[in-house]
Amino acid sequence: MQIDAISLILLPVAYLLGSIPTAVWLGKSFYGIDVREHGSGNAGATNVLRTLGTLPGAIVLLIDALKGAAAVALSFWVSEKFHDPEFFSVYQLLLGILALLGHVFPVFAGFRGGKGIATLAGILVVLFPWAMLICFSVFMVLFLITRYVSLGSITASLIFPVAVIWLTGEPTMPEIVFAIVVACFVPYSHRKNISRLLKGTENKIVFKKK
Repeated sequence: MQIDAISLILLPVAYLLGSIPTAVWLGKSFYGIDVREHGSGNAGATNVLRTLGTLPGAIVLLIDALKGAAAVALSFWVSEKFHDPEFFSVYQLLLGILALLGHVFPVFAGFRGGKGIATLAGILVVLFPWAMLICFSVFMVLFLITRYVSLGSITASLIFPVAVIWLTGEPTMPEIVFAIVVACFVPYSHRKNISRLLKGTENKIVFKKK
């Protein structure tokens, strides 16, 4: 099936949306520091929270999630051009993947970005809202009990494929494959966190103001 020019143009736009380095720009603009040179060295909401405080961490979390949601939402501008629902689903997944790659490898920040969890969450809210609700609930329970963001994120990602199959009804094969990739991607991106969790040296989140 052919894809029109506008739909093609939206693909790099999704990557550019994901490439907005919220943590880096906020840190440099308002605090005069590059968060990648502090804490875990990650350009994400968790490191911003630890390095700069609760409010900037929350701002980065929200904007990074909106990046992912906005990238997938681009698909609705051209939805009438897709007559095959499964092909449209693949197109939406591709927009989300490109936004995620943009966050992890941002062109606007020397291709040194974050782990992509907030951006991934925004993508999943649009594509799999009910499955995301289950995963978010699991994340929150574990986070509130342990104060480990990494443990909550990893566990939620492992549950995600089950939630997609259970709640989507009849998910397409691309959706199932994507869900499995998510369950592999998140633990892989947190492999250092897993090592610290096993050693008992992982940092817990403490909310504070800077």
